Amino acid sequence: MTKTKKNKTQNKLVFNPFSRAFHNNPYPIYERLRNEDPIHWSFLKAWIITRYQDVDTILKDNLFQVDDLPLRLEEKSAYLKQGNFLPLAKTIDKWLFFQQPPNHTRLRSLVNKSFSPASVGNMKEEIEAKVNHLLDKVIPTGKMDLIDDLASPLPAMTVTNILGLPPEDCYKLIHWSYELFFVFDQPMSLEGYEKQNKMAMEAREYLLTFIANIDENSQGLIADLVKAKDEENKLDEDEILGFCIMLLIVGQETTKSFISNSILALLQHPKKLQELKDNPEIIKEASEELLRYDTPVQVIARLAREDVEIGGKTILKGDKVILFLGGANRDENKFPNPEKIEFQRSNRNLPFGGGIHFCLGAFLARLQGQISINRIVQRLPNLQLVNQTPDWRESITLRGLKSLPLTFDKNDIKTD
Repeated sequence: MTKTKKNKTQNKLVFNPFSRAFHNNPYPIYERLRNEDPIHWSFLKAWIITRYQDVDTILKDNLFQVDDLPLRLEEKSAYLKQGNFLPLAKTIDKWLFFQQPPNHTRLRSLVNKSFSPASVGNMKEEIEAKVNHLLDKVIPTGKMDLIDDLASPLPAMTVTNILGLPPEDCYKLIHWSYELFFVFDQPMSLEGYEKQNKMAMEAREYLLTFIANIDENSQGLIADLVKAKDEENKLDEDEILGFCIMLLIVGQETTKSFISNSILALLQHPKKLQELKDNPEIIKEASEELLRYDTPVQVIARLAREDVEIGGKTILKGDKVILFLGGANRDENKFPNPEKIEFQRSNRNLPFGGGIHFCLGAFLARLQGQISINRIVQRLPNLQLVNQTPDWRESITLRGLKSLPLTFDKNDIKTD
């Protein structure tokens, strides 16, 4: 025990993930952590892990379990003068991120087919049509905000279609996801949780109304889940609501950031932009490297189930461990010259987590990103940034832009 206390207090490096410098560019900070204190005890009362090998190992190790955020949310209700956070806690409690086997296995088995490589591959033409449609709307103007005009509406349109929701309701999803995704950011003010609680109540009410009108002719994943509930008693109402809200929220924000982060990186590296423009067939390799270079989901949290020693530090049972995927994906021991974009890399990166909690929508996110990035690069000539200083969102969990204004030469457009 004495050795463990010393491990937690002896390092002098101060890691502040709330600073503007960190939001603007966390990668030099990750590098310093990897070199000086890769198993770092933070003022957040959690271990900060930034080396690839450590992150990959913990993601797959059953000595670490998912975070207990839903329970902590319920407990925070005691600090409110009135009301509670129960709707928010009940909603995220059913997200796969917070489920352990056998519940995790049961829930995932019901939807795996809908997000398998084969099922996602069947959506390719439809996604291509959506991307071209969104680009066609902005081409006459010679300018666009990539996030508002494409990166945000595309995944919202795709997920509403998968779930069987009315296409016009995709804008409700955009509204909810912008706030609810950041329930992962810890710590947060009570006011922040109250806002998210309101979003959760709105989303639950919307889905309950939709579910009430499902009949035998209804199509989509929500109808399939309701059928599983009715015929096989596999799901209860809270599971259906929580699971659907998870799909609505998480796929939206990660895909949006994947697309916008990638286009920003290409514009900041014009030779790589030209390389992809000249070789559109390398889009799969290019998109994987762009996911590594500026990973949308930067953080995954775990809790130690037992005392574990890693890198000479003892992580106690119950300790929180924060795995920085963004740091792991820039580890020079795994990726030589990690600050460079190299489309030919073959090493596996960690953009979507790992182990049994590997992201359910990874194939779908990849496909939407590949199509969007390639279409933008190929269709929009002389693509330029309006602002040379990107405006990043203030988040620990998600590395994403608030906006990305672009211009292009509308008089030299390729038609499809």
